[in-house]
Amino acid sequence: MNLAIALRSPARFRWHWAWLTPLILFIAVMAGTAIGETSISMETILKVLANRLWGAGYAVDRIDAGIIWSYRLSRAILAASCGAGLALAGVVLQALLRNPLADPFLMGISAGASTGAVAVTITGIGAGAVTLSLGAFAGAGLAFGLVVLLAHAANSGTGGDRGTQAAGAIILAGIAGSQLFNALTAFIIAKSASAEQARGIMFWLLGNLSGVRWNDVILGLPAALGGLLICLWYRRALDAFTFGADSAASMGISVRKVRGILITAMALVTAVMVSMVGAIGFVGLVIPHAMRFLVGSRHTRLVPASALAGAVFLIGSDILSRILVPGQVLPIGVVTSLIGAPAFAMILVRGTRVR
Repeated sequence: MNLAIALRSPARFRWHWAWLTPLILFIAVMAGTAIGETSISMETILKVLANRLWGAGYAVDRIDAGIIWSYRLSRAILAASCGAGLALAGVVLQALLRNPLADPFLMGISAGASTGAVAVTITGIGAGAVTLSLGAFAGAGLAFGLVVLLAHAANSGTGGDRGTQAAGAIILAGIAGSQLFNALTAFIIAKSASAEQARGIMFWLLGNLSGVRWNDVILGLPAALGGLLICLWYRRALDAFTFGADSAASMGISVRKVRGILITAMALVTAVMVSMVGAIGFVGLVIPHAMRFLVGSRHTRLVPASALAGAVFLIGSDILSRILVPGQVLPIGVVTSLIGAPAFAMILVRGTRVR
């Protein structure tokens, strides 16, 4: 099928609905701020925001103001940033690797971050000068570097479809890297962790937004926005990669350069998110598939739609993690998996029937 004709296929999304995006995101963030162990009225939230941003001077209970500004609002914004970043990484990897099962953790980033966090927390690497987030980021970077080296070595031979060979090499290298770093994590925990340490690190590994503060938002929000801008800049290239590296090359795209930029950018975004909140599964896998049903496969629409849906989905999952079990906050990764696994099964079955 001709690439230009395929990409002109109609979709149910129309750009005149785009103005709803900031409104939907604002409503989701406000819901994430209002709903929790103790509900807070929207009026109180708006007064706190007015006091903080413009010095309005409204009379607000100091405890409520502290909960809203120092705890829930920063948590909701970072949840939105993480959801958007992970969804974008899923979109990019599924297009570049032409694999519907590709997700942000395919390249061993989650496993490497886990090893880094465990090394800092349990073995005391850095002698207290290295935080858990910094250790997790370093581990994620190390894992990604190893996967890149393995993929390059596996793809250094000749013969065959080079585009398909490169994608396959990345997938296999990611699997190998993930298994290696998962084994290292299990070894460190089994050898050195106390029962309390093991419980704490396992809670973090399943995804945890409880310790989020504004310093994390300052790092996470620009990472998500940067990832979005990069994806939008290369949206035409992503359309071409959907039909294979040969199709991309035939359109004058520098396949190796663009693939390297996009994969590195998404790896950095994922590493930043995982280093702060742990591994949160299914966001980067389910959201891109769901959005393809709604807006089509063109990345001009798919990229912003996936970013918005990922942000809203993770905020909603965070709300559920706080209210499902009274008096207890569940790891957010548990909630995303409980929702994402059945959703992905439905998408899979529907997609098979459509074909």
